[in-house]
Amino acid sequence: MDLGLTDRTYLVTGATRGLGLATARALTADGARVVLTGRTAESAAAAAAELGERAVGVAADNADPQTPERLIATARERFGRLDGILISVGGPPPGRTTDLTDDQWRDGFETVFLGAVRLARAVAAELGEGGVIGFVLSGSVYEPIGGLTVSNGLRPGLAGFAKSLADEVGPRGIRIVGVLPGRIATDRMTQLDAVSGDPEANRARNCATIPLGRYGKPDEFGRTAAFLLSPAASYLTGVMVPVDGGARRGF
Repeated sequence: MDLGLTDRTYLVTGATRGLGLATARALTADGARVVLTGRTAESAAAAAAELGERAVGVAADNADPQTPERLIATARERFGRLDGILISVGGPPPGRTTDLTDDQWRDGFETVFLGAVRLARAVAAELGEGGVIGFVLSGSVYEPIGGLTVSNGLRPGLAGFAKSLADEVGPRGIRIVGVLPGRIATDRMTQLDAVSGDPEANRARNCATIPLGRYGKPDEFGRTAAFLLSPAASYLTGVMVPVDGGARRGF
């Protein structure tokens, strides 16, 4: 199926590895052009080089209020257009309520929540009909995940913002989607398994709760996200789509 991505341009934040990179790879493989971000110029340039001439890397921090305008300007200058964004951020540090400091909560709010809101607001002002804004969220939108208290507190709020934004920009033909990764085999998941003290046993327990019986692959997430960002998904908006091997059983 032709997703209609050829020569469309997307911003993908946090795309030097993991889910963001997998999505950028899927987009460019289907003909799109991508401005991707990383924490350093070196990591962003390396990821862009892997993807080829259809990608450019920019060092950017989602928490920086100047980031949205810089990324939009880069897309316009390099590729002449902007069709959408996938807002992906690294997860906040693991921890239980009693372990977390006010500073960790503030940092999480700036990067996970407020940074995403700023990006979405700025990009929505630039997009025309057919534009799309995607958020990488989490299964914690529906139920908390043990040991991830900051994420559990912030991501449901961001999902609520996304749904409100869908109502506001829908009349302009702009779509808003959320992608909810379950247990995907990334460095982040390796870190979370390690926190348990017995990574192999923890992974086995987790896999037993997933109907497909395994962790997902980053490219499986990336292809789903690319579809949701594409014109092929033109009648989907305001939805939160789990990519979790059936862990939520369709609810």
